[in-house]
Amino acid sequence: MLEKIITSRTRRKILELFFHHPEKTHYLREIVRQVGDEVNAVKRELDILSVEKLLLREKRLNKVYFFLNKHYLFYEEFFRIFAKTTFLSRLILENISKIGKIKYVALSMKFVKNIPIKNDEVHLVIVGVVVQVELDELIAQAEKTYNRSINYTYMTEEEFKFRKKNNDPFIWRFLKQPKVMLVGSDEEFMK
Repeated sequence: MLEKIITSRTRRKILELFFHHPEKTHYLREIVRQVGDEVNAVKRELDILSVEKLLLREKRLNKVYFFLNKHYLFYEEFFRIFAKTTFLSRLILENISKIGKIKYVALSMKFVKNIPIKNDEVHLVIVGVVVQVELDELIAQAEKTYNRSINYTYMTEEEFKFRKKNNDPFIWRFLKQPKVMLVGSDEEFMK
């Protein structure tokens, strides 16, 4: 999807690596293995991203480690973009017609950033007519890949509107937190 915007395939892969695992640091050879490109191409892109200060570097012994600069001006915007390229997001978007007739899919940024949630919170809200068996199968596949549970809920559009209108604390707690819309617009989701 981003091929026409970020034309360098190597840069896209590097950005996905870092934004899909924001808490990790990586050294050059490790990045080369992860993205599967030549060392010179990876080094060139790392240099560009470092000069722009999106990635920071730190020398430890004989290796240079790279990590995301959380103070970068467009850090949150990049996070939202690459949240849509995670395994879970791709799985949902590629199988949206199997899941049902879906109006909205919203993914919590807590999931993307791997921030623990409380027992009464969810990572994913789906609004529409849902085929539960298909959705459960996709979520199980994603949980196996991530090796962690994914809390999610789904409801019809009528139930969603009713719960918003009646100030349901569960719904409003999710609506107020940072999220990325995989299906539908944030503006209509919040209306």
